[in-house]
Amino acid sequence: MYNSKFLVTGATGLVGSAVVRKLLNQGDINVVALVRNEEKAKKVFNDCKTDNLEIMVSDICELKAEQMGVDYIIHAASQTSSKAFVDQPVETINTAIKGTAAVLEFARANQVKSFVYLSSMEVYGSPDNDEKIFEENGTNLDTMKVRSCYPESKRMCENLCVSYFSEYGVPVKIIRLTQTFGEGVEYNDGRVFAEFARCAIEGRDIILKTKGETKRNYLYLDDAVEAVFTVLMKGENGNAYNAANEDTYCSIYEMAKLVAEKCAGNKIKVVICEQQDVSKFGYAPVLKMNLSTEKLRNLGWQAGTNLEDMFNILIGDMKKNILNLK
Repeated sequence: MYNSKFLVTGATGLVGSAVVRKLLNQGDINVVALVRNEEKAKKVFNDCKTDNLEIMVSDICELKAEQMGVDYIIHAASQTSSKAFVDQPVETINTAIKGTAAVLEFARANQVKSFVYLSSMEVYGSPDNDEKIFEENGTNLDTMKVRSCYPESKRMCENLCVSYFSEYGVPVKIIRLTQTFGEGVEYNDGRVFAEFARCAIEGRDIILKTKGETKRNYLYLDDAVEAVFTVLMKGENGNAYNAANEDTYCSIYEMAKLVAEKCAGNKIKVVICEQQDVSKFGYAPVLKMNLSTEKLRNLGWQAGTNLEDMFNILIGDMKKNILNLK
């Protein structure tokens, strides 16, 4: 990858910014960071050596297919707010499909060497048992549910990617990430792992609005970045790869208990306070997402950080965020 040029979309997002930092730390690599907010980008990368960084400000749907000498593309731009999935479903779909089509046209114009699209575990719908989920598994998504705008648009983007590979030879690979976290999560992040970390920091009981029966794997941010680069350089074109730490598979309730007992030293407890209608929060339906990573591990990748350590790292980083806010 040395002496190469990368385009990273969604470059100020959690995974996107970690990818950019990794690339800039390598030395002789030029990075074009596609962002919507220039001021936010400057803040996110203010501690990086920016000689090899070009910030491109654009709506991803308006990205022009111009030749810029880009060798590799990591497409990480996506809506990630569960609340937005139900409040802004049309925008969620348009950003995904129109944006991905624009990036694929850009890739085609630049004749890139490799392209990775960051998809989601949610493409598998709502599995109802603990059996391992492989890349060829289907889905039970309900297109009549508004929240399906997110996973259905991800599925369409995946098909758009393989269609560009089939028809135009764009060397696309797909990585299906489980829920990922680590350093860089904003203190007010609305996702469940961030709320659990805030509770540990502030000494508040963890209040669950459901029974916490959903089960899934998790993945440490650095492990996710390594997975992205593994797929980029070693993955097979037109293929999808699950990325998760299989050892972290647990329910939301079990994860809450781990944080309360291990990370907060039993100083807080877990309280279930069920809401009659949780659809307004944009929560995914109850599911059991036990991803198999055999296909990715066969490329030489291995997750290295367990769930307790992930939370300890997250909590430590969020405490630093509090000091910075002050």
